[in-house]
Amino acid sequence: MKIRAFNLLLIAALFALASCSKETSSVTGWEYNNPDNGGFQYYGDYYEQETGPGLVLIEGGTYIMGRTDQDVMHEWDNFPRQVTVSSFYMDETEVTNTAYREFLYWLNRVFVSYPDVHKNALPDTLVWRRPLAYNEPYVEYYFRHPAYQSYPVVGVNWLQASDFCEWRTDRVNEKILIDYGVLLQDPNQQDEANFNTEAYLAGQYEGAVDEPLPDLDPNKDTRKVRMEDGIFLPKYRLPTEAEWEYAALALIGETTGERVYERRIYPWGGDRLRKEDRGEQGEMRANAVRGAGDMMGVAGDLNDRADITHNVYSYWPNDFGLYNMAGNVNEWVLDVYRPMNFVDFNEFRPFRGNVFKTQVRDAEGKIARKDSLGRIQYRPVTDEEAYGRRNYRQADNINYMDGDLASSIYYNEEDAARGEGSQRMYYTGKDLQDPNAASLINDHTRVYKGGGWRDRIYWLSPGTRRYLQEDDARDDLGFRCAMTRLGEPAAY
Repeated sequence: MKIRAFNLLLIAALFALASCSKETSSVTGWEYNNPDNGGFQYYGDYYEQETGPGLVLIEGGTYIMGRTDQDVMHEWDNFPRQVTVSSFYMDETEVTNTAYREFLYWLNRVFVSYPDVHKNALPDTLVWRRPLAYNEPYVEYYFRHPAYQSYPVVGVNWLQASDFCEWRTDRVNEKILIDYGVLLQDPNQQDEANFNTEAYLAGQYEGAVDEPLPDLDPNKDTRKVRMEDGIFLPKYRLPTEAEWEYAALALIGETTGERVYERRIYPWGGDRLRKEDRGEQGEMRANAVRGAGDMMGVAGDLNDRADITHNVYSYWPNDFGLYNMAGNVNEWVLDVYRPMNFVDFNEFRPFRGNVFKTQVRDAEGKIARKDSLGRIQYRPVTDEEAYGRRNYRQADNINYMDGDLASSIYYNEEDAARGEGSQRMYYTGKDLQDPNAASLINDHTRVYKGGGWRDRIYWLSPGTRRYLQEDDARDDLGFRCAMTRLGEPAAY
């Protein structure tokens, strides 16, 4: 109650400040926050973004993205190149079994009329099975037994991980409104009547209102929170490959001024997997395979103390404060996989996978009614909407410069006229049994990185990369969430 009262006072003070401010517009001379002028609200300088639950600020910068060690697999798919990554936030640890079970519990409790939503989110526990290994105990116990509650969730595909990020965004923003005293807790939300950030901002979610915000518009008494208020946090999402690799390397620990004096092979300095510090000398820095058949060391001295995965706070964090950016489990990233990424990248915030979308609107231009799950509907932008733009020409840019007609050696006008040609290089569908699937790489193949408990040391280097179908899963593959940092890249 004390916290709630404090937040009510805080938001009251915020709007009192707005209503009392005598600042004037530098472009019109009209006074801000004055009902007599229409009530346009301006709060003065914005301090900085709050850090969302579970996140760590990763201060951005430039770095050499790509291979830092020998390319022993001869993939030739991660040539070093210099890029810049904006500041962002990333989860301190991998998402745990407990966190994912919380997600499933909410889906099962809320989407009463749509049981498939919960069913489709369930992790694939059968990923543990091997024809010549007795792993049935993990199939039965790993996800739900409390012995593994703080272990990373596995058996989750890219699509499920993305859905978790969306759910987390809404739960965090709903909690913010409750803490500010705008909404009351409502454990009885069902089906489409559940809190969704975008639906709330579009005026399509009312909820259990506690104290609506005062509106300085002289024609209105109260209003909902707006994005301009700076109360809502941006979306949780998967990190891009460039962000993930940057965060894993944590080169902030190898810099003096603007000089990076050593490129890192791993998320720690040097080229060794064992600790060299006195008192910890010889201990393993990460959970991985040390050699053929050696998963955890010798009885009496289990060096990495893990036969499979381990508690997400195990071992030592890197210089950004992130745990297990090498080993334990591999992690999904946002990007669609392409092998020739040394010629087709952007120097600033590189990412492959853009399919530009816009909100579905009715004939009057208003945002269409939310769907049956309470979410605002989106559609890809049309060619007509992209026509004449210089910065993009179409909605789907997954194949841009690598897989589209212009990058194909089979390009010809007949293919272009029929809208064909891109599948000559990469298959655009999902069914790898389709006769048109000439490659394991397609538009639904996603990158994963970091190495896991099954992997040799080579894969622990952040510069290595592998790929998997977005609807597939593994027993050594999990994820962590990220969030965009808005405004000032450095913390005050």
